[in-house]
Amino acid sequence: MRNFTKEDINEMDKIRRLNLVNSCTGYKSANLIVTKSASGISNVAVFSSVTHIGSNPPMISFITRPLSVKRDTYTNIKEVGFFTVNHITESMIVAAHHTSANYDENISEFDKTNLTEEYKEGIAIPFVKGSPIQLHCKYLNEYYIKENDTVHVIASIESLFFEDNLLHKDYWLQLDKANVIAINGLDGYALPKLIDRLDYARPDVEAKSILEK
Repeated sequence: MRNFTKEDINEMDKIRRLNLVNSCTGYKSANLIVTKSASGISNVAVFSSVTHIGSNPPMISFITRPLSVKRDTYTNIKEVGFFTVNHITESMIVAAHHTSANYDENISEFDKTNLTEEYKEGIAIPFVKGSPIQLHCKYLNEYYIKENDTVHVIASIESLFFEDNLLHKDYWLQLDKANVIAINGLDGYALPKLIDRLDYARPDVEAKSILEK
C-alpha cells in the first residue's frame, strides 16, 4: 500500500495534489446548483459538496471555493436569497461537467449546454429539466472557513420535487432507480448501485435487510 505524508502532499505539483486529495475521501454527491442574478441571468454550476445538515427543520449545506475569485453562484444567492439543487443523472454528465467552465457573469450556462431551464409555479429560480430530484432552497447563514478561505453556506429546503417511482413506503428515496450519479474526485463520474438497506443497528444484534423487493 502506498503512503504519502502531509509533507509529501504539500510538495506535489498542483494537479497531482488536487486529484489525490479530492478523491481520497470517497464518492461525493453530484448536483447542479441553479441561481439567478438580480438582473435576471440564470447561472448553473456543478457542485460536489452539497450535504444533509438536518431534517427538522430540513436543511442542507455546500462549500464555496475561495472568494478571492468572483463566484457567481455565491453572489447570486446573496443577492436573491434562493437557489435550486438538482441531481445529475447519467445522461447529463457531459453538460453538467461543462458548467464548471469560466463564463462571464452575463452568460447563462443554460445557453452553452443542452441543459434546459424548468420553472415551477410560484418559484422564481429555475430548476434543471429532467433532474429526478429537485430542491428549492433558501439561504439561511454562512460560516467563513479561515483555514482555506472558503465559505460554508447553510440553507433550508423550501420545496422538494422528485419522481414518484423513487419513493418507498417509509419515504426513503432510491436514487439508483433514476441513474443518479456520484463524483469521484474533481472529474470522475460514477453510477452507484444499491446493494441493500439495513435496519436500525442495536448492540449485539446482527443487522437485517429492510429493502423492499
